[in-house]
Amino acid sequence: MIGGIRYIPPMTLHDLGWNERFEEEFAPFTKKGWVPARLIRDNKITYGALTEGGYEYEVVMSGKVYHDASCDAELPAVGDWVALEIGTGDLDHVIRARLSRQTCFSRKAPGKSSEEQVIAANVSLVCVVTDAGTDLNLRRMERFFALIGRSGAKPVVLVNKSDLFPADHNRDAAESIRAICPEAAVMVTSAINGENVSAIRQYLKPGVSITFVGSSGVGKSSLINALLGEEWQEEGEVNEVTGKGRHTTTARELIVLEEGGILIDNPGIREVQMWTDEHTLREKFLDIEALAEQCRFHDCSHGSDAGCVVREAVEIGSLALERYEGFMKLDEEIAKLKKRLKKRNMTLERRAKRDHRVKARNLEDRREYEADLKPRA
Repeated sequence: MIGGIRYIPPMTLHDLGWNERFEEEFAPFTKKGWVPARLIRDNKITYGALTEGGYEYEVVMSGKVYHDASCDAELPAVGDWVALEIGTGDLDHVIRARLSRQTCFSRKAPGKSSEEQVIAANVSLVCVVTDAGTDLNLRRMERFFALIGRSGAKPVVLVNKSDLFPADHNRDAAESIRAICPEAAVMVTSAINGENVSAIRQYLKPGVSITFVGSSGVGKSSLINALLGEEWQEEGEVNEVTGKGRHTTTARELIVLEEGGILIDNPGIREVQMWTDEHTLREKFLDIEALAEQCRFHDCSHGSDAGCVVREAVEIGSLALERYEGFMKLDEEIAKLKKRLKKRNMTLERRAKRDHRVKARNLEDRREYEADLKPRA
């Protein structure tokens, strides 16, 4: 520790993911004496932030940044670049602004809310970790691919814990995932015997950020430890019956590798609720979209409509029933989210208009009060 500041071996802004677009947006803040920093940890009240040279600061958010955010998703999150005012003496180190996100991997917050939950900001790759056993769920993978498509990042899937299953079982699992997302890089891995761990390193280049997501116990922390070559993340014991470990990652954390590359570990994700739009959804179901173009009616709902080619494909077996049902469920979920967001925006607009009227009325009352105080001629 140096003066209460954690010091990490020297690194450049480029090592942290800095680029020309961030540099251009940051220019006005440089004149104010603020420095660029990347958030590596969210401690709920404070954040961990890394600056050029490898200095880690514990920082707080300014009131302006908080009040300027229209929702929680606009508040700083792990992976974000911020303008940081370095405090002197006993003064706090303060986040004065958040830079625009170049990618944002998020989902709808769990429960019945219509809020967006940011999982990782400014990542190049989203690495979904699963296994060939009970965790593998193709409908769930379709949800991940839809969210990744909206984020602007590229998908990578690791079918982990290959040491627990026969080789053909692992191979079939990987092929079934490729079938629903051909653009995804899918690898069979094992942190125990090291299978394909070295292949993951091809993505670990200076400035490239990768976030790991998946269910609890699929081995995300074990893979990260294997990549780091040390026990960075505490691992839980593995149940010999289920093959699952006791998940120990409780908060998101960004890790910069000495040889290059940035990893963001995440707690296990139970619910993969949609935060995307119809366009992105259809991009992930191009096979169904191609069929939909042949439907008798352009606004076919693919349910009970007459002349629906999609439903006919299911009936003759050329389209898997499970994939059709997955598409219909996601489409319905996105439609419901759209309605909730519209309702929420209407509520916010009414609230803003009300607050504006209250402020105007208070200002008028204040003027009248001050006028009454002035001496009369």
